[in-house]
Amino acid sequence: MRDATNEYDLLVLPGLANSGIEHWQSYWCLAFRNATRVLQDDWDNPKLASWLARLDVALASGTRPVILICHSLSCTLAAHWALRGNPGRVKAALLVAPSDLERSDAPAATRDFLPTPRQRFPVPALVVASTDDTFVRPTRAREFAEAWGADYCELAELGHINTASRLGFWPQGLLLLGRLIERIEP
Repeated sequence: MRDATNEYDLLVLPGLANSGIEHWQSYWCLAFRNATRVLQDDWDNPKLASWLARLDVALASGTRPVILICHSLSCTLAAHWALRGNPGRVKAALLVAPSDLERSDAPAATRDFLPTPRQRFPVPALVVASTDDTFVRPTRAREFAEAWGADYCELAELGHINTASRLGFWPQGLLLLGRLIERIEP
């Protein structure tokens, strides 16, 4: 059986404050030699222009097809990237636990990413949300998925699908990634 993940560069895009060592994104970066975390200058005071520029550099630095592996705030980053409508090397986007930055209690540090784009992604996308995420209600996550033209998967009681969720390597996430890869057109 072939491992389809080896056919792509996995660009890992953490959210606000980065993903700690016990976060599933960090496990994936360790497990897959073709996974690269896109580093940001300031994880705690994000600026959209700076984060987009870092994503652009990462996309320009390779030649293989790419899958964006996004968590939280970086789902909104990917939505801003999608506004350009030119996918380049990007073939798909896994959008895990998108934060609703428009809610009244959203962190002030994320305001630079507003408004959240509602344009269809130019590549297959999958939004994964949890029924008890404090940063986005399932109905709102479904709205994002619909606006982005993404498939939607709702998981039961995994919180923000982050370190606190204690997912480790998150095998279920890998299955969802495989489902997304199946949607990529040759």
